[in-house]
Amino acid sequence: GRPVWSTGPGGDQSHKLDIKVAINKYMELLLSSMSQTRDSHSALATFRRHGGVLRTGQALARGIHPATLYQLHEEGKLIRLTRGLYRLAQSPEFSNPDLAVIATKAPQAVVCLISALAFHGITTQVPRVVQLAVPRGGYSGLTIGSPPVKVYRFDAATFDKGIEVHEVDGRPIRFYGVARTVVDCFKYRNKIGLDVALEALRFARERKRTSNRDLLEIARALRLDRVMDPYLQVVP
Repeated sequence: GRPVWSTGPGGDQSHKLDIKVAINKYMELLLSSMSQTRDSHSALATFRRHGGVLRTGQALARGIHPATLYQLHEEGKLIRLTRGLYRLAQSPEFSNPDLAVIATKAPQAVVCLISALAFHGITTQVPRVVQLAVPRGGYSGLTIGSPPVKVYRFDAATFDKGIEVHEVDGRPIRFYGVARTVVDCFKYRNKIGLDVALEALRFARERKRTSNRDLLEIARALRLDRVMDPYLQVVP
């Protein structure tokens, strides 16, 4: 025979609520599409107002129609930096395109370890990936795609210690400072190599980028003072 559908107690109310939610979502999408413009000049002006770079979601939220994005990309007026990220073709080339992508797609992450050493000029290593730190347990859904990244989950209690904001290609990017980065390298010495940490310590001292006082302050906060103290005594 035919199947018998039973909604159970309160089923009718639940069904009506589901329909209402679906209608509201449809109306939101409809209004959103109506408010989006297909005018390419307006779209380009929107990109210029936001530093020349926008993610797809940001562009749509600012009234640019998806078809306009596609058209401008096909015409060579927009360059796709990576999936879902566009730059004005007429904008100056980025001096560090990888970090420009990071600034847009992961603005709350912090550049750390060898990537931070390279930025501060205290290593001979060339990072093969962009190393990023996020607080353990408090950051999910970090998806970059390109450039390749390695994500480290740092202790949330000390995550903010030593963060600096530097402007790269007109965009603010969060880095760990010299002292914090050197201490982190000793913490992760088994992963990145003790030689990398020792070289960073030597360069940081030679180039007067940090002091023993700053290093020890960070080391104590991260409970690494006993690990670092012998090296501070012998590394020139």
